[in-house]
Amino acid sequence: MTASQPGRALEGIKVLDLSRVLAGPWSTQILADFGADVLKVELPGKGDDTRGWGPPFLQLGDGSDDPQESAYYLCANRNKRSAAIDIAKPEGAAIVRRLAAEADILVENFKAGGLKKYGLHYEAIAAINPRIVYCSITGFGQNGPYADRGGYDFVAQGMGGFMSITGEEHGGPLRAGVAIADLSTGMYATVSVLMALRHAERTGEGQQIDLSLLDTQIAMLANQASNWLVGGVNPGRLGNRHPTVVPYKTFEVADGVMIIAIGNDGQFRAFCKEMGVPELADDEKFSTGRARLVNRDEIEAKVQDLVRDLESGSLIDRLVACGVPAGPVNTIRDIFEDPFVEHRGTVHRFRREDGVEIPTVAFPGKLSATPADYRYHPPQVGEHSREVLADWLGLTGEDLAGLESGGVISQR
Repeated sequence: MTASQPGRALEGIKVLDLSRVLAGPWSTQILADFGADVLKVELPGKGDDTRGWGPPFLQLGDGSDDPQESAYYLCANRNKRSAAIDIAKPEGAAIVRRLAAEADILVENFKAGGLKKYGLHYEAIAAINPRIVYCSITGFGQNGPYADRGGYDFVAQGMGGFMSITGEEHGGPLRAGVAIADLSTGMYATVSVLMALRHAERTGEGQQIDLSLLDTQIAMLANQASNWLVGGVNPGRLGNRHPTVVPYKTFEVADGVMIIAIGNDGQFRAFCKEMGVPELADDEKFSTGRARLVNRDEIEAKVQDLVRDLESGSLIDRLVACGVPAGPVNTIRDIFEDPFVEHRGTVHRFRREDGVEIPTVAFPGKLSATPADYRYHPPQVGEHSREVLADWLGLTGEDLAGLESGGVISQR
């Protein structure tokens, strides 16, 4: 697809991305995947913090590594153009204000109030662009008792209660294997931005979106939060068990472990029939979901005995065939070698101008009319400084040369 091809849901939308690390870039990458022109503003030289979060780093054609392009950075920054602008210089902040005047959306994740000293806070930007959707992502919000603290995913997972319900039943608290607070905040940011953009398009009125990692992590507690709010139940860790659905966990089998996730009474009856013990489904201790929850230990032990000596592959096939949810516990390598990935186009591979291949996990939603589109590989720091400042602001070559010589911008 070319840059002028129609069919992109967000074609014509300009996004000024002042965010770093993960929550903000995750959100702006989604906007970029659907055609928004995302301008990533980075500090000259260093750029986004995650560029150095490796190894692994992108391997170049000569076998060496690019220390500015870690795997971490690459996962959240495709389809963007990078401009290296020093906002600590008055001239740099002035350029960003001019860019904001042209933008539909601005995303930032500085500490609350951190952009005020540069004249880039919401009130200043709204004064020059009243229709702008200005999304502020922090650890703890723009106000409240912790507003002055920095925001980190790990801290949000702990404070938000998530780690108290994650891990083995008699083990210690455990964070998720990915930055779940950052990622979910990025998703909520995208949803919020699109709702605010719809309002701005109808009314011409922009607004500030105040998103925090801790707010999001609490929201992501879902049914576990409701268990407390409705029933006064303070949930704890259950390992791979489900708090209310039984049997629903990992079970040991002859070649390792697998998942059996029986979600209702019909599935339980189907499981019992397939395993040659239909009488279990008629036992009053196990015939209903509530009864199985009360007698959790006993029914889980019975299921374990039934599957212990079976091979996972054939058992999964049998259970899936009779409508019982089951599956393997894959490694990352396992899932990327699964035929599902090839068939669904889960991986997109960029080929950079220098011949270097950059793989990336594609956007998971398959939109029939306006699919995600992959136009730009994750940019190098300042790769597009001159290009985007000419595009957005109409700056001339002379203007750009002066800014570059003064250290206000840099070009890769």
